[in-house]
Amino acid sequence: MRTPLVTVILPAKDAGEYIGTTLETLTRQFDDAAAVKLVAIDDGSRDDTGALMQQYAQRFPHATVLRNPTARGLATARNQGLVHVEGDAFCFLDGDDWMQPRRLEVLVARLRELECDFVRTDHVTVTGGERALIRAPHPWRDRVTSPRDAILPENESTMVDYPYAWAGLFHRRVIDSGLAAFPEGLFTAEDRPWIWRLHLKAASFAVVDAPALLYRRGVATSLTQVRDRRQLDFARAMNEVISVVEQDAQAERFLPKVVWTALALSSHHLVRARRMSPPLRREMRAAIRDMLGRLPADEVTEVLGRFDGPRRRVLARILRQTGRAA
Repeated sequence: MRTPLVTVILPAKDAGEYIGTTLETLTRQFDDAAAVKLVAIDDGSRDDTGALMQQYAQRFPHATVLRNPTARGLATARNQGLVHVEGDAFCFLDGDDWMQPRRLEVLVARLRELECDFVRTDHVTVTGGERALIRAPHPWRDRVTSPRDAILPENESTMVDYPYAWAGLFHRRVIDSGLAAFPEGLFTAEDRPWIWRLHLKAASFAVVDAPALLYRRGVATSLTQVRDRRQLDFARAMNEVISVVEQDAQAERFLPKVVWTALALSSHHLVRARRMSPPLRREMRAAIRDMLGRLPADEVTEVLGRFDGPRRRVLARILRQTGRAA
């Protein structure tokens, strides 16, 4: 039996309403089903997600279905999938998203032609009946470059602000270099430290055009929609980003970007926290306060001076508590 051209890592929890569409589109990526290895992880689902995974696994010559009796989180489930990668290329796919036909065939060809560590793509958001193209924030297409050169400037959207693990394809040397794994146990924001480590340590990447990945927004079970304690992982994820950058030989070059990102995301999460229960809101504020307290005070002051008034007001109290002027 031929070695698969690409391994698709597909973790899902309670995605039975959508995952049939997700899995069906994987059957339309190549003429030969053996070109794909499916690694599906049922992360503690209580619906028919696991049964659908098993059903579709029979349509692929290469398939592995794993089941976690209780949910371990997206980061851990993706890491479980990495152990089963075969072939030279792999990608991630979430259980409520889907791919246009031939997407993977195009991406495998582009990865080979460009001979880089990973390729990234645009994606399409789907909100009800509305679709919108979201472009990867990189000025060049089909040009191989250093991932480090796609991190700055700090006050503009760059590739580390486009952390979606499913928006691309990766060569297996990313696994061999220890850059593919996610921080264990994170339920949200797991892609933030992952994308920073990837861009700081991988050798080469490119942004390419390909048939679209469609990202379903507004799904009630999505962790972007819930407001329970799993959202507290945002601060832990940003602490990991800070640690990754602090250990880099060019930390001073990239710290302004980390500060800008941490402040911007903290403002967003502080506003969202207003709809949490009071105890959880206090935990969120304490976690953000401790995380912001790690940032260099002079950089915080400089970045904050370029923020708009509403964001400065949201951050004012918590920054005073950290000893940073707002």
